[in-house]
Amino acid sequence: MSESQNIVSIKNINVTLSSSKCDTFKIVSLRQAQTDNGSIVCKTLTILLFLLLSITDTSFAQNIDEQMQQASAFYRNGEFDKAINIYEELRRDGFEGTSLYFNLANSYYRIGKLGYSILNYERALKKSPTDEDVKHNLAFANLSTVDRIQPLPTFFLFEWWDSLLASLSVNGWTYVVFLFYLLLMILIVAYFFAKTIFQQKLILFSGLGTLIILSITVSLLIVKINREETLIGGVVIEQSITVKTSPDIKSTDAFVIHEGLKVNLEDQLDEWVKIRLSDGKVGWVENNSVVRI
Repeated sequence: MSESQNIVSIKNINVTLSSSKCDTFKIVSLRQAQTDNGSIVCKTLTILLFLLLSITDTSFAQNIDEQMQQASAFYRNGEFDKAINIYEELRRDGFEGTSLYFNLANSYYRIGKLGYSILNYERALKKSPTDEDVKHNLAFANLSTVDRIQPLPTFFLFEWWDSLLASLSVNGWTYVVFLFYLLLMILIVAYFFAKTIFQQKLILFSGLGTLIILSITVSLLIVKINREETLIGGVVIEQSITVKTSPDIKSTDAFVIHEGLKVNLEDQLDEWVKIRLSDGKVGWVENNSVVRI
């Protein structure tokens, strides 16, 4: 199977920017309205601000969409370096999204920069853990890496827990928590409007079940947030790195790793960063040789 048949093509992007909301004004009587000129000025300024922000949001969204379309055109024409320049500029400007990272990863893969390709696939997967295109391309890119690290064996319940956590992003788990919280509130209200004992019992048991699920999802969300803050992943971008036993160029060589390998970043000292592999090996590398996901 050829390379072009395995790498999924670029994604289109839908840019959605939140619009500003106008403040709710206090309703005043006719007499107050006649004398409260300051309130009228405030309302006028707020409406003008709302219109200005709406126009700015629309213009910004159109600009991003145009840049993404231009980068896509460069990609289709085989001008991958130009596409990368646009995607990286958008990223530096603070724009993030699954499509951006996915397309950037594809572009890096086409020019042979495996480390940056895997880095951006990982970023895309972090944004959308269930995206099949991202998972497919990441798995395909990992086939080109040199290192074959065997993770430490874990208890099957821990594996199941980790898989459950990885199934959704922080935003995804937040939506799930909100959904079950809303359902619980609806059941509480419905309980007081139930007309029969049977309906009350049914709603009560449904509410207890919903409360249990809500507690579990809240726990998952808390653990997910904690992992996002404490477990920092990185990808090796150099072709080959000699890992040291301490943050010193003259220290003993520990082992060698290669481009595209995913590692955990544990500590930093000056120009050095401590890494841990999935098989438990630990060492120090220069921080410009790995990039945080």
